[in-house]
Amino acid sequence: MPRLIRNRTLVHDPYTLLREAVSLADIPDGVPVIVPLALWLERRAALIARGEAGTWLTAGDDPRVLADDVHRLPVIAIDFPKFTDGRGYSHARLLRERCRYRGELRAIGDIGRGQLYYLAQCGFDAFAIPDARNAEDAVRGFADFREGYQATVTRMAWLPRQSAGLPADIRFPPA
Repeated sequence: MPRLIRNRTLVHDPYTLLREAVSLADIPDGVPVIVPLALWLERRAALIARGEAGTWLTAGDDPRVLADDVHRLPVIAIDFPKFTDGRGYSHARLLRERCRYRGELRAIGDIGRGQLYYLAQCGFDAFAIPDARNAEDAVRGFADFREGYQATVTRMAWLPRQSAGLPADIRFPPA
């Protein structure tokens, strides 16, 4: 069972990630769940009525299909099938910046200490650390870097722009 880091702290994960769920019959009663995107799209109304249901996306999914549902989803998880697959970073920024998702954005899959700082800069605030990795060590990974030069979800101004005294509220891309 993965360990969950939320807001840079190890916490108990109340959600059950259902990787293979294909119907509502696959979902245990009374348990907060994260279901595959295909099931969310197919049974959206029933899952909303059930409450405490989130969804997860694969690297190949288009997160924009959730644009109308972002206010209903307490958690959206994005799967990183391999350490080297960076599509989830783009998915996170799209959900945070374009879709205005404000709920928990969780990274799942092959993630580790070296990615956490950068994942957080893209908008992730929760990370399911696989059992094979040390979760306590992963938390320390947030302190591996102090500053980035690019604009991020957490800092919308490019660092040299800030140090030059230019407005920090610039948006990328411009609205």
